Amino acid sequence: MTKPYFADFESREPPHFAPMSATRERLWHFLAGCSAIAAIVYLNWRWRESLNPDAIVFSILVASAETLLIFGMLLFYFDIWKEGDTPIQTAPRRRSEAGLAPATGPICVDIFVTTYNEDPEVVGPTLAAANAIVIPDNVRTKLFLLDDGDRSEMVRLASVHNATYLARNDNVGFKAGNLRNGLFHSAGDFVVICDADTRLKPTFITNTMGYFRDAQVAWVQTPHWFYDIPDGQPPSHFFTRPSGRMTRLIQMLPNQWRIGRDPFLCDPSVFFDIIQRRRNRNQSSFCCGAASIHRREAVFSNAIERKVTATKAHSDLHNCPNFPSLAGMQPFCFHVSEDLYTSMLMHEDQGAGWKSVYHPQVEAKMLSPWSARAWAVQRLKYAGGTFDLMMHDNPVFRSQMTLKTKLHYLATFWSYLTVLWLPIVLLAPAISLLFAVSPVQAPATTFFIHFLPMIIFAELALSVSLKGHNVQVGRLTALATMSIQFKAFLQSILGKTAHFPPTPKSPMLGESWRYVRLPIALSLVLAVAIATALMKAALGYESLSLPLLIVNCFWASYNLLLLLTSLRVAVWKPSDSVVGPLAKNA
Repeated sequence: MTKPYFADFESREPPHFAPMSATRERLWHFLAGCSAIAAIVYLNWRWRESLNPDAIVFSILVASAETLLIFGMLLFYFDIWKEGDTPIQTAPRRRSEAGLAPATGPICVDIFVTTYNEDPEVVGPTLAAANAIVIPDNVRTKLFLLDDGDRSEMVRLASVHNATYLARNDNVGFKAGNLRNGLFHSAGDFVVICDADTRLKPTFITNTMGYFRDAQVAWVQTPHWFYDIPDGQPPSHFFTRPSGRMTRLIQMLPNQWRIGRDPFLCDPSVFFDIIQRRRNRNQSSFCCGAASIHRREAVFSNAIERKVTATKAHSDLHNCPNFPSLAGMQPFCFHVSEDLYTSMLMHEDQGAGWKSVYHPQVEAKMLSPWSARAWAVQRLKYAGGTFDLMMHDNPVFRSQMTLKTKLHYLATFWSYLTVLWLPIVLLAPAISLLFAVSPVQAPATTFFIHFLPMIIFAELALSVSLKGHNVQVGRLTALATMSIQFKAFLQSILGKTAHFPPTPKSPMLGESWRYVRLPIALSLVLAVAIATALMKAALGYESLSLPLLIVNCFWASYNLLLLLTSLRVAVWKPSDSVVGPLAKNA
């Protein structure tokens, strides 16, 4: 039997995400304030004094794109302004300590492992890890394998790992429908959600159950951590016989420089340790599905709230005799982003007073996409679900949701909408170089006096706020996913039904370049513009003034470098020594 590709990464341990120190937080707030002031000063000057009347449409278009990007920056500052971790408590020993009725008896926790078409080599370790969880006193767990593929090999796997096997006759609602089926065939007080590759750590229940001492806590989300992200190779690996001069040059490179590290920009540390963790201060971190634990009462009470008034007769879930009678409801909304949608509806239910908690430390490990197709499928689901919610059920316009929570959701939507104006900013220097026009009418020194403070303070603020996480990851991800996000936006505008394909869990080759067509097109335009402008300057043709030529060539080259770097999702391929026959047969 072929060893699965992820076997070589089993020894990896997750990082510890330390809280932000008080000194760093004060510095971040100071730099963010300076950045915001500099941005407002720049925009005031940009709109009042620097528009070019000789290219007014181009000038207004670029200024508008800059304004939208700066608004997104300020929204991001609010999103990550301050950490606010919920104090950790010991797991409850009695039902009453967790707000459960009746007060006697054990606390029951169901563990759901959802699967559709994943291999037994992926699902088996997930079930084994669930069985290895340390169980606190007076807590009882029950393991369920929810198979939407209805496969005989999963029946056998469930039997081996002492799991209750559940399958459906159809795939209505996809993962959300699969979870609903599990809820209707179980009765635990709490439900742990796992994808097919979500391997819980032994401490998962011990470290998350304590939050439920607050009877209003509806769910606890823990970080996603991909333990199989390729670590890459040092530059010296690619030079078998370097010359003496080349050897000295390679030795000068930083040790952390590794070619092929995290080729699909999948490391979620910035999203979880920075964004989700800091949204917790306003109880606005949303559920991300896997590696989360939910209070059953909250899941069903919210579903009942969304159902017709007649279903209120079933609001006492502890005494509800027939869970299948609730089959018309959707405890988890049938949507490509069922976790985000359900979180949104829970956060707006102010009458029930349900709370969300983000637990900042890793309590599970998962598999990352190992192909451009898997990466594209995952990103398209994220973007498609977000755009669909934004356009058809936007929480920003929900009256019952608090303003702070609305702003957090708006920050999420805005980050995806950036795909509409980011190409304008990227192409602006190319248009200037090709057509000898400038979106700014001002001397170069005046432009830099207004522009540089904003950029410098923004870079410093971002570096401090990210606590050592890679600053470039967000930018490269935005560039690499432009084609995918634009496709998702168009699908949502045209009203096309979003699909629910599971992210492939096996390495595969082929069809890489089709997922990055827009970044490739922008790269070609920038390269042609730079070459054309330099050739015209060398031949003495009239073009931009020398300062504007230098400025635009610099920005076009910088944008081109970022775009080319983001294309690594299309050029990376797993090595045969790691993947073996799996990649060849995919």
